[in-house]
Amino acid sequence: MTRIIAIALGAATLAGSATAQELNLYSSRHYDTDERLYSDFTEATGIVINRIEGDADELIARMQAEGANSPADVLLTVDTSRLVRAENAGLLQPVESDVLEERIPENLQDDGNLWFGFSQRARIIFYDEDEVPNPPQTYMDLASPDYEGMICIRSSTNTYNQTLLASIIEHQGEDAARAWADGMVQNMARAPQGGDTDQLRGLVSGECRIAISNTYYFARALRTEVDGLSEGIDGIAWIFPDQGGNGAHVNISGAGVAAHAPHYDAAVAFLEYLASDQAQVYFSAGNDEYPAVDGVPLAESVQALGNFERDTVSLADVAENLDLAQQIFNEVGWE
Repeated sequence: MTRIIAIALGAATLAGSATAQELNLYSSRHYDTDERLYSDFTEATGIVINRIEGDADELIARMQAEGANSPADVLLTVDTSRLVRAENAGLLQPVESDVLEERIPENLQDDGNLWFGFSQRARIIFYDEDEVPNPPQTYMDLASPDYEGMICIRSSTNTYNQTLLASIIEHQGEDAARAWADGMVQNMARAPQGGDTDQLRGLVSGECRIAISNTYYFARALRTEVDGLSEGIDGIAWIFPDQGGNGAHVNISGAGVAAHAPHYDAAVAFLEYLASDQAQVYFSAGNDEYPAVDGVPLAESVQALGNFERDTVSLADVAENLDLAQQIFNEVGWE
């Protein structure tokens, strides 16, 4: 809390400007639990948050249309691919902050400080423990003919899958990534449909035996009732892939300061707040995510998944493979 108050004092006194007391947040995080993040920031700083919420692509398009007149101060969204899309469109500006440099791991931030990751989600393997005696231990294993007709996973237009394949390209190369994607198509239990929770529901219904999902969807069902999942959750086991190798792939929820932010200093204060212990704890407690900052306590639902080795590859480097990842998806017929 002391850190947050210090940040607040800096933002509140900038140039004696009354406009430093507000912040225009464009957010595609659609979690009701984030309300606590915003109210705590306002309580600590006096900076009122004006929220504009919507789909990430819609918000990015809106910022492009608004141009230099955009009121956006901060873009908050999920997955590296969307942050990079905003970066490539010239919608973000560099942030100089010792707080962010110190607290956010280097691999979870843009090389030019245009965006920073504030929470993590591991994309891992879930399986029916009664039906899969020898579950895959790596991402590459998923493409083995041993799992033909068993796998439920989202479509190729899903950002989490795009970043996962981009990370495989980074580690294994283009040819191996294409072979993996083709093998995954052969092993699908059904055409891709729905979100991550729907893949997990497929395990309960028996439609699939293996599902790929971000951890927080499963952890949420451990904490609270999720229709079609919680009632069968005891029969689901999980694997953090590539332990002892590259580690499990993680994607992020992150933010950057808008290129034409009218309240730049308040925007930086908000990003620094998101890196504070208070906010980091709440990412886990409120939405079952992993904090970006090391050593922050985890929610019980997240702790229940156990410890794991995560991939520490630079997500900025991974993002350079996103276009190729989509090309590969299209070539192999991944819907």
